[in-house]
Amino acid sequence: MQYPSFYDLKAKTIKGGEFLFSELIGKKVLIVNTASQCGLTPQLGGLQKLHEEYEDQLTIIGFPCNDFKQQDSASNEEINSFCLINFSVDFLMMEKISIKENTHPVYQWLTKKELNGKSNSKVWWNFQKYLINEDGTFHDYLFPWRQPDSPKIINWLKLK
Repeated sequence: MQYPSFYDLKAKTIKGGEFLFSELIGKKVLIVNTASQCGLTPQLGGLQKLHEEYEDQLTIIGFPCNDFKQQDSASNEEINSFCLINFSVDFLMMEKISIKENTHPVYQWLTKKELNGKSNSKVWWNFQKYLINEDGTFHDYLFPWRQPDSPKIINWLKLK
């Protein structure tokens, strides 16, 4: 399925409700694929801190994914509990998706230039971060090992 804009996308939340990306108009968005049993899992704490510091201008959306070494085989309920108990996550978490096969439409948009208008990319591992501007345009992405408080993200948040 192809989407003409970021705001035409939708996804199911980790609790099963539908979330329309049109609700994100006017906000910067950071999208990240998460995993509960990855060496990078502590980044959930950094993402939560970023969410708390920039909540008025940034929406963080986590997409649990089991595609990379099966590091999130738990159910949506178990993932949600893990994130809450271990990292006090209260930013938006979606239901578990696939990126490598039967790619979720959000990740099709993020990784294909013909959809996002800017860049092709490959998701290399858990915790790859995608930055979307307030007008719904693709800004950039960061490899998984880049921390949520990296200068690239903080400088982007300061751009008007």
